[in-house]
Amino acid sequence: MPMLQPNDLPLVCLPLELPPEAAAELIAFLQQLAEALERHYGAQIKGHYDAIARAQRADASVDPSF
Repeated sequence: MPMLQPNDLPLVCLPLELPPEAAAELIAFLQQLAEALERHYGAQIKGHYDAIARAQRADASVDPSF
């Protein structure tokens, strides 16, 4: 049997059945986590996307494809 590689396993293993209350709590936790990540990294993420947009505009102005 070949040895398992890190990407062979799923990132998250979810139960097949989850009680409604537990599912609601899980979603609430994930939303709070996403909000905390956005607050903490929001400026960096915006800078990243702004840099991508600037590069795309620069590429379009140098070599118009029509």
